[in-house]
Formats: sequence, structure tokens, C-alpha cells
Amino acid sequence: MNSYQITDWCRHFQKLQIQPGDLCIDATMGNGHDTLYLSQLTGASGKVLAFDIQEAALLSTRQRLEKHHAAENVSLILDSHSHMEQYAQPDTVSCIVFNFGYLPSGDHSIATRSETSIPAIQQGLQLLKKDGLMTLCIYSGQDSGFQERDELLSYLKTLDSRKYLVILSSYFNRPNHPPIPVLIRKL
Repeated sequence: MNSYQITDWCRHFQKLQIQPGDLCIDATMGNGHDTLYLSQLTGASGKVLAFDIQEAALLSTRQRLEKHHAAENVSLILDSHSHMEQYAQPDTVSCIVFNFGYLPSGDHSIATRSETSIPAIQQGLQLLKKDGLMTLCIYSGQDSGFQERDELLSYLKTLDSRKYLVILSSYFNRPNHPPIPVLIRKL
């Protein structure tokens, strides 16, 4: 792993998890980078469901997928990640990806909030199959997410250790509220 970006760290584990033919969810599609990556890993026989509440995210992701000829196995869904249970069955999803915060280069006043993010994680845990993986990139800073970060971390600490393995890492020597990568494995 040559990069030290939080998304690259999470992708290392996603690549170990995802097989061609898998069903995966990008719970916060943003500009479509993770959606494209999941699409490539699942292949033509797989399926990716990508969620965002912003039309701009949907359009940006669609353009990215078309540019890379990857739109065939992806469903772009203009809806909150807190509704993902309406689009997939329990125990069927191999990997779910979250990037909490705001859309890069978007309106910073529109950001994920714990009121929908925690229910989305709860739903996602039900959708994951046994040995499924959920990756969380938790961003916080001046214009986003201290409250969401704190509430997400408090919630994750309550997960039943007999059902889920939660691994939280940190950029320990970086200043200015570095992002927090989290892996959750359904046991």
C-alpha cells in the first residue's frame, strides 16, 4: 500500500473482501470514486448500489462510470443511505462503503448527519452477509462532523463483540483532525 489516504487504506481491505459477482453498496457515492472501484471489483456478474441525496453527486458519478465503461453493473440511487434496506435483502451484501462528511467540491452545508448515518450503519449491518465488511471513513473538521464523529464512535463502541469486530485506526501524529478509518466485520 503506497498511499496514505484514508480511502486507499480502506480500499486495501475492500480488495481483499470483494469477489466478482458480489453485491456491494456505496452508501455515500459523492463523486463516484468508490462506486467505480466497487464496480471494477465486482465485475460484470456483480452489482453495486450507490446512494446519495444530491443530484450533483449522481451526475458526477454517472459521468465517471461512463468514462470508464463501468455503468452496467451499478444502480445510482437518489436517496438517503438510511433507506438502503429498501434496495437489498438481509445477509446478501459483501461490502458496504461509507465516507462521512460533505461532497468534495460541493456545498459544505450539505453533509452527513448522525441522525441518518447511524440508522444507515444499523441497516447495513443487517444487510451484510456473514464475514461481510463495512468500511467507514469518518471526516471531521471546522465545517463538518465533530458531533457526527463523536456520535458514530459512541455508537460503534456499543456493537455486540460476539456479532461484529470493529477495528478503529488513526493517523496518530497528524494535526488538524485527521480522518478516522474504521473496519467492521460481521462475524
